[in-house]
Amino acid sequence: MESNYSFIDYAPRQNQDAELLDGYSRTITGVVGQVAEAVVHIQVLKRAEPGRGRQRESGSVPASGSGFIISSDGFVVTNNHVIEGAREIRVALADSRTVNADLTGADPSTDIAVLKIDVGGLKSLSFADSESLQPGQIAIAIGNPLGLQHTVTAGVVSALGRTLRASNGRLIDDIIQTDASLNPGNSGGPLVNSLGQVIGVNTATIASAQGLCFAVSSNLAAFVAGKLIMEGRVKRAYLGIAGQLVNLTGRMIAANRLEKRTGVYVFEVVPDQPVYNNEIHPGDIIVSFNGHAVGTVDELHKQLHADVINRPSEMEVLRNGRKQSLRVTPGESR
Repeated sequence: MESNYSFIDYAPRQNQDAELLDGYSRTITGVVGQVAEAVVHIQVLKRAEPGRGRQRESGSVPASGSGFIISSDGFVVTNNHVIEGAREIRVALADSRTVNADLTGADPSTDIAVLKIDVGGLKSLSFADSESLQPGQIAIAIGNPLGLQHTVTAGVVSALGRTLRASNGRLIDDIIQTDASLNPGNSGGPLVNSLGQVIGVNTATIASAQGLCFAVSSNLAAFVAGKLIMEGRVKRAYLGIAGQLVNLTGRMIAANRLEKRTGVYVFEVVPDQPVYNNEIHPGDIIVSFNGHAVGTVDELHKQLHADVINRPSEMEVLRNGRKQSLRVTPGESR
């Protein structure tokens, strides 16, 4: 009697899968071995909010995060929110040393901060070109949340060009989305590629969105870190106004040949030297700045970069339903 059953030998496929998994594992473990020494634990004492039990008595509350070394002479990158309001900052190195750190500069608008420790001969990480990233490539998040050992999660670059709201209300552009989950205390640690190069600075996670995690891109982080090291701050312009999004009517859009369906309604103008904003009136609706269409406060912020500080600029507004050009001179935001 012949059998209707056929037997399939799954062993070759299982061996092949094991080899692939081992290759992936070797990549991850190799990167961790290459990078981990430059990832540090950051210990912070922050000013306590008044009226909170022991915090009120001590005047400070402990906090912590991660960071990574970007130069052999001791510059460390982390998140602004890790060190914001700090009275004391200490950095725990991979060799168990814990040293005091000075704040070189912080930029709340991108959630990037740079610290300096007085230690030489350190292992440092280099930034990759985030413009060359592609969705699907390996992304490895490394942190040092406890100062005892590193934590590692791996995944892929899920999406590029996302935006994230910073603590000061500005949008952070050029955000990397990844499924490499962030453990508590991993904020400020590096997101690296398969070569051990930094492709982003881990900054946030959204627990309600199935663990989506975000990192400030390496190009933006490197630019901000460089400015903080050289100048202590990132220069941005401001106009001395308060505004909000407003919808435009179809008649307004058609009559003035506007590109956007919204504008920025000005409800307050604050005279402040060296800003020149005398031509702006409360009730004006900003629709363009230096020839760039403006539909939201965030789009206006993008135009208020360092290059326009103290330079006469042209702004178009709707006043009484009609478009007219104004002259403004932005100042430097403090």
